[in-house]
Amino acid sequence: MKTKLGQNFLINKDVAKKEISIANISKKDIVLEIGPGNGILTNILAEKAKKVIAVELDKKLFNNLKGKIPNNVTLINDDILNINFKEIENFNKIVSNLPFQISSPITFKLLEKQFDLAVLIYQKEFGQRLIAKPNTKDYSRITVNIYYKAECELIDIIPKEFFNPKPKVDGCIIKMIPRKKPPFFVENEEFFLKLTKNLFNHRRKKIKYTIKKYIDYRIIDNFLLTYLDKRIENLSPEEVGFISNIIYNKL
Repeated sequence: MKTKLGQNFLINKDVAKKEISIANISKKDIVLEIGPGNGILTNILAEKAKKVIAVELDKKLFNNLKGKIPNNVTLINDDILNINFKEIENFNKIVSNLPFQISSPITFKLLEKQFDLAVLIYQKEFGQRLIAKPNTKDYSRITVNIYYKAECELIDIIPKEFFNPKPKVDGCIIKMIPRKKPPFFVENEEFFLKLTKNLFNHRRKKIKYTIKKYIDYRIIDNFLLTYLDKRIENLSPEEVGFISNIIYNKL
């Protein structure tokens, strides 16, 4: 069996049912599923939802699913990363077993669109990064960026034996709700995201050594002095946003 784009197919129906229960799927919902694979989640979703939009990249899997799915499933053979959401039917929920290798770009693409909630299976390590706290090894650029855009909760760990082919690591269920309003203000979102990336690229350096490419920290106001000898892993997302605003206003 292929593992196209890192896809490890869920083979446990109880996990699929749990995902749908967490998402509280009803006949009012139009649900996006990414990577339906062999359809274990697709068919259960179709029973509960008004409609399912299932996007499958693998042509062989797509053809295999065509004759097996209910009438309320729209099956699309395409790469989710290339799809323009404006060109497909609007959906309000997402329930998916995501291809592990492209978890990050898929997640950021999804958060460009408004939806009610998503229930997603990720690689456990990636899921732990989404909910990590400062001063922990899992705290990362992904943590800060996703926190700015959505509320995340790790619901459960999924043993690797529940997938085929069996991956090297366990999976996890994440519930994600996009924020209607960011939890803190940033002067310029693009600059905030770039600065966050740059700081985490030098996570073992003190802040003052990384930000000197933007400003001369020796002549700035006292608001930033508190943070200069800290490292990015010690700062909350709100503090990263605060530093971003100070620097941006000095440019």
